[in-house]
Amino acid sequence: MANRELKIHITNDPVYMENGLTLHLRDGGPCWFVDPGLPPQAQKIVEYVRAHKLDPTGILVTHGHADHIAGIDEVRSALGPVPVYLAQVEWPTLTDPMANLSGLMGPGMSTNVTDPLDLVPGETIKLDETEWLILDTAGHSPGGRSFYCRELGIVIVGDALFAGSVGRVDFPNSSGDQLMRNLHEQLMTLPDETRVLCGHGPDTSIGREKTTNPFLLHGL
Repeated sequence: MANRELKIHITNDPVYMENGLTLHLRDGGPCWFVDPGLPPQAQKIVEYVRAHKLDPTGILVTHGHADHIAGIDEVRSALGPVPVYLAQVEWPTLTDPMANLSGLMGPGMSTNVTDPLDLVPGETIKLDETEWLILDTAGHSPGGRSFYCRELGIVIVGDALFAGSVGRVDFPNSSGDQLMRNLHEQLMTLPDETRVLCGHGPDTSIGREKTTNPFLLHGL
């Protein structure tokens, strides 16, 4: 498996350009969805899954802001009741527009998910034959999580870290101190060559952010 390449299909929406990920190692095998967002993401995800004959085994949500959960219902409606994983402290975001921030901009949105599964830091989850460690990267939101696969040298960070920036901390329930502590303790301790898949914008690496990211070098 060390020679296997993770196949990453990225979808975006035209409003927030949030990166919705479909991850798998082989056609016909299991796949994950990470943060399926606003249209047309769900439609593109479903088309990709069917084209590659994938078996969805989980929807992993890095955090419950609206632009990261808006496509969940459409994906599940088309592909079946795929399990949804989200840190327990953020379960209210699935049904409460104010909690997922969409209610701050209008009537808001919610999902039909009634049976989420927790993401406990320090535990692992498996995609095909690869193992992913759940990391606590809360701060942008109270239950932010990242997913790290040492074997593949990849970490998925949602909105905790970006190329040259970090997640906003001016939202209700955000904490700049918590985010910076988690970035330094959970992410900057990973190998420099680790590829970072961000919730918005391009990929980066731990080493690049460690040496050039102004927020990590100088603070918020």
